[in-house]
Amino acid sequence: MGMLCAVSFNRYGRLYYLDPGDLRPAVGDRVLVPTDEGTEVAECVWAAQWVTEDTSGFPRLAGLAGEQDLRRDETQRKRKAEAKVAAKRLIREHGLPMKVVAVDHVLDASGGSNGARTTIYFTAPHRVDFRSLVRDLGATLHCRVELRQLSARDSARVQGGIGSCGRDLCCATFLTDFEPVTIRMAKDQELPLNPLRISGACGRLMCCLKYEHPLYQQFQASAPAVGARVSTEDGPGRVVAHSVPRDSVVVRLDADGSRSSCSRASVCGSRQAHDERYG
Repeated sequence: MGMLCAVSFNRYGRLYYLDPGDLRPAVGDRVLVPTDEGTEVAECVWAAQWVTEDTSGFPRLAGLAGEQDLRRDETQRKRKAEAKVAAKRLIREHGLPMKVVAVDHVLDASGGSNGARTTIYFTAPHRVDFRSLVRDLGATLHCRVELRQLSARDSARVQGGIGSCGRDLCCATFLTDFEPVTIRMAKDQELPLNPLRISGACGRLMCCLKYEHPLYQQFQASAPAVGARVSTEDGPGRVVAHSVPRDSVVVRLDADGSRSSCSRASVCGSRQAHDERYG
């Protein structure tokens, strides 16, 4: 048991959970977060509070942001905006099929440009020769420039957005690794194979198709198949549909042709044999 708070580097951006230590930041406070490139300024969006989980593995806040930290953060944001505008202009001049997704700028220790580095993330339909673009960007921005091509899924994670469910994209909030998603998962869940219905903001199959897939596999492994004959409390019949979320099957009764919804356990052969033997 310990305390946690949540911060975000961008408004409506991904949340990061940290141990506040002796600090008690309120919502809206600017705090210092340790990163691989040093401490960076973030906004507290969830005040520190006690949680039941073990918090020993969470990073700890470096402190509250001071005036110097805020000025440095403002300078860094301006450099990012300038780099994004320059990158888009030079990409047009070079005629490259690239789309700038995000820009990251790291200041040197003194806040100058001698040790500064700008990383530009982009998407493209194929591999791009951007060597001349890097030279022009370095001469324009007066710092070391790196270009990194992102996949469609990584691009959606960086940009963020709202999914078809009405919530923030999973990849932009809590997903850390992308697991393979196949069209078989959509078929097993009896979803319409319309790309507009089962594709996410990135244009690839929705990651959430994998969430419930193990439940569908377990259900199909033990439930009678569609068309199988079963015995129910209302009499014998034939299975005509499955309802995995309700853990039940729909049976058309032989007596009058009506449909009855029965739990999977009540029509499962092994369960019926168990009940007959042990009561």
